[in-house]
Amino acid sequence: MAKRIMVVEDNDLNRKLFCDVLKANGYEVVPVADGQNVVETAKKYNPELVIMDIQLPNVSGIDLIAQLKQDAAFTQTPVLAVTAYAGKGDEERIRDAGASDYLAKPVSIGPFMAAVRELLGD
Repeated sequence: MAKRIMVVEDNDLNRKLFCDVLKANGYEVVPVADGQNVVETAKKYNPELVIMDIQLPNVSGIDLIAQLKQDAAFTQTPVLAVTAYAGKGDEERIRDAGASDYLAKPVSIGPFMAAVRELLGD
């Protein structure tokens, strides 16, 4: 049974790239374009990993990670944060919210898949 990964990314090209790469590596993907649907989508699909863009319209990915981690169903679910805006202190804030790992955009496929496999224990 393929492991399920929820990809939260508002940029259509990035979301498609992440999903295509994950599918090519045998994972089931749940793409999410709107950050406002994250918690309800996670409850519906119960992903084993969440890939979270930090810069989303209308809502912060950091806030969404914190919301997910407050839900007992997702306290153990790893979150891989990805962001184009890696400023001083950002990584600490992202990890403090509950992210398990962090990648700066542009994301290269090798490090991306290495992080995914590590977080899933593959």
